[in-house]
Amino acid sequence: MPIGIRPINDFAYKKIFGTPANKLALISLLNAILSLRSPIADVTIVNPYNLQDFQDDKLSILDVKAVDQSGAIYDIEMQLTIFHGLVQRIVFYGCEIYAGQLNAGDDYSELKPAFSICLIDGILWKDAEKVHHAFRLTDQESGRTLDGTLEIHTLELGRYNLRETELATASMLDCWLYWLLHAHEYESQELLRLFPQKAIQQATQTITQIALVTEDKAMYDAREKAIRDQQWAINASRAEAKLEGKLEGKLEGKLEGKMEERTGHIRSLQSIMQLPVSRESDLLAMSLEQLEVLTADLQLRIRNRFSS
Repeated sequence: MPIGIRPINDFAYKKIFGTPANKLALISLLNAILSLRSPIADVTIVNPYNLQDFQDDKLSILDVKAVDQSGAIYDIEMQLTIFHGLVQRIVFYGCEIYAGQLNAGDDYSELKPAFSICLIDGILWKDAEKVHHAFRLTDQESGRTLDGTLEIHTLELGRYNLRETELATASMLDCWLYWLLHAHEYESQELLRLFPQKAIQQATQTITQIALVTEDKAMYDAREKAIRDQQWAINASRAEAKLEGKLEGKLEGKLEGKMEERTGHIRSLQSIMQLPVSRESDLLAMSLEQLEVLTADLQLRIRNRFSS
């Protein structure tokens, strides 16, 4: 029977990578994403997993923050929904992580590198092909990069399409991304066979435990329901906005059609009366009610002329 626990569920994700006993999994994922010249050897998790946080529903933004042996900061977040302004929010939080190291009176030279990583359950850029984007502060002309400052990484899980048959020769990052997306579809023993890496096996044991522990499973199910409800609300809001846009477009189209029809009629009447013909732009600057009054006045003047 498949494990049935999605690692990208916020509760499962935080328990897998935010539990101090699971540091090996977090370090492995970070090294796979960042490909640093000096790999991360150890980390301290700053905001470890706490069941109470989920019970109190305090986690509005789900991330795992850690500091390595050199003081560099890593923040890795699972983003389950894509919304307008997401890119700006990712940049904002990355800057907050970097700038938040200093207190009043501290020296800027004490700032350590900060890495902000966002795993996105979807596709952020429709015109892109890459799953992983790494953004650094780089001069466009010289290519000079401000190393040791801020890096922002995005990984679009919705664009990932590796097949199981390719896992044997896949990179560690590919293995992690496949596991994050598909672990819930496998039985525990099959997953352990597919991924012999010690770090991924540690993560597999964690989701297996979630499926077996009553309290954990109940919390996982509650978060799954919350995720579905949130996505339903977003989809409903988008559908409503789309419908409103269509209705507004139709109404605006009808109004524009009436305006153009009325201005053409007025110009014809003015020509018949041998009056100065108004510019169309001047007539379009008037309201529909004003155009109708002007039309009625011209029609009355024509009737009076031909009846006299």
